[in-house]
Amino acid sequence: MSEIQPRASRRAVLRAAGALAAGAGLLPGPAAATPEATRKLITDLAGGAALKEGRIRLDLPQVADNGATVPVSVKVDSPMTAQDHVRALYVLAEHNPIPETAIFRFTPACGEAEVSLRMRLAKTQTVYALAQMSDGSAYLAKGEVKVTVGGCGT
Repeated sequence: MSEIQPRASRRAVLRAAGALAAGAGLLPGPAAATPEATRKLITDLAGGAALKEGRIRLDLPQVADNGATVPVSVKVDSPMTAQDHVRALYVLAEHNPIPETAIFRFTPACGEAEVSLRMRLAKTQTVYALAQMSDGSAYLAKGEVKVTVGGCGT
């Protein structure tokens, strides 16, 4: 008769898989984004176009009591015609692990370029909205959100 071998518990399998993923660099680490890297990304996303101000209304709180759900809304003033429309809208946060928090694509059929979202911010930082227009121009708006933890800003 053969001896029955005990099977590994689910917990042991998950622990081994986690160790393997960590060793392979598959688990997220600390935030890698920096303000400098975010500004370079903004320049790259603009595709060589000079960044202009205006046309973007970025609404976000000056102080967020809960950094896990920070409300953000962005509206781009555009007629949304075939000749003049928003092609893409990027929402970026300079201290998040990946600065590109959200990417939205538009066509003239959308009618307007307006979005609302909730984003997670670990600490006080600048949030950017970048609009790529159909004529190749790019518009940028920014605002700082002070994230408080237990009533103390960071």
